[in-house]
Amino acid sequence: MTAPHPSGPARPGTRTGAEAAAGSDDSGLLAALLDGMDAALCAFDADGTVTHWNREAERILGWSAEEAVGRHGLDGWAVRAADAEEVTARLLGVMEAPGRQVHEFALLTKDGGRVLVRIQTSAVPGADGTPTGAYCAFSEVHTQIDLERSIALSEGLFGDASWGVVLVDADLRPALANAHAARALRTGRTALLGRPLGDLLDQGVEELEGALQHVLAAGAPPAPTDLWVTLRDATGAASERRCWRSGFLRLASPLAEEPVPLGVAWLFLDVTKTRLAEQESARLRFRGNQLHRAGRAVAECEDPTEGAALYMDFALAGFADHAVIDLLPKPVAAPEGPVRLLRAAATPAGAPGPCPAAALSGLPVPYADGHPALQAVERCGSVRAGSDRTDGWAPARKWPDGTEHALATVLRSRGRTLGAVTFLRGPSRRPFDRADATYAEDVASRVAASIDLATTAEAAAKAEAEAGTVDWCGKPVG
Repeated sequence: MTAPHPSGPARPGTRTGAEAAAGSDDSGLLAALLDGMDAALCAFDADGTVTHWNREAERILGWSAEEAVGRHGLDGWAVRAADAEEVTARLLGVMEAPGRQVHEFALLTKDGGRVLVRIQTSAVPGADGTPTGAYCAFSEVHTQIDLERSIALSEGLFGDASWGVVLVDADLRPALANAHAARALRTGRTALLGRPLGDLLDQGVEELEGALQHVLAAGAPPAPTDLWVTLRDATGAASERRCWRSGFLRLASPLAEEPVPLGVAWLFLDVTKTRLAEQESARLRFRGNQLHRAGRAVAECEDPTEGAALYMDFALAGFADHAVIDLLPKPVAAPEGPVRLLRAAATPAGAPGPCPAAALSGLPVPYADGHPALQAVERCGSVRAGSDRTDGWAPARKWPDGTEHALATVLRSRGRTLGAVTFLRGPSRRPFDRADATYAEDVASRVAASIDLATTAEAAAKAEAEAGTVDWCGKPVG
């Protein structure tokens, strides 16, 4: 009788070499999967004998797989004897109930301690669908609670939180945003996802992208920062300017061997009203201090005209680049007919500097009709003007080249109009606003008082000289 050929059919109850190799590979793969799990896992057969025990279970309880596999139940080694019957019944009871079950037990560690765990149990079906055992996945309760807290925190932040929250990916594009952030960016929660930040912001986008890149490269800054941005409206044009108090967090994957940035969590709160109020308060304090210092300096001037120039010098600091004082030939209660203005003082045209006083030239400044200084005199108020971005706009108005913004204010004293003072700003400054006009009017009232005093003193000296009581130098005669 000849022996069976190696390639012939195998005997019942035996496995071919290929089947044995495949079974070995499957066994190794299963062991690797079990040991690589983040959750602890143990499995029981239908009789309650431990069949599987992974590394995480060993880490939590201290029992190795060699010590655990083959034991009947958990009685006496992983569970107290008093609790063993109830625990075993609840663990194996899943074979008679559909779905998964969740329990919390106090298990024993190898060194005699106790640890509270949360266990999910499920039946293991056989080939015919009949349960052949149960497996249990468990973790320490405090770890599970930490996970649930993190999930709850994420849900809370991305609900209707009072802070705007935007998750920005490594390409600096929004990947997730909450309702508050969508309202602040004037768009919908889904409409902003994946769009470049430049589509949402006009000014300030460079600063924001720079902050995000810094966080991706070096981590979060130590403290929140204020970002001034200008939003784009529905048409893509720039609209209002806002200040957002912003904090940043770098997001890294916990599954990578080395931290891999997934993006940045950007949290912000609109503090525009607060910052504008702080700026206005600081501006008022500074201007008040300047007027106080100017008043003390002017009190030491013998010549009232010099005092008027000093007021202008103190007013220019932080307020304007240049200033011009133009006076009427003589004070009048209300100007009538064409207005003629004579140049009395001006800052240097080349660069900002002191405002020297000068004697009236007697020749009118060739202002065209509608000039802001003429309008301020005619209206007895303040007039603001801005450049139309055309060449020659400032020289046509007899102002230094490069002037972009102007504010002309009338000089009034004792019910009479003396002239006008004009403050000028270059392109690096913002336009004059109503608060600036109020400050300019306060400065103009002081300048007008000094000019009026100088005019009155000059008129009195002329009257005395004509009466013969003093000479032309102001010395008494005789």
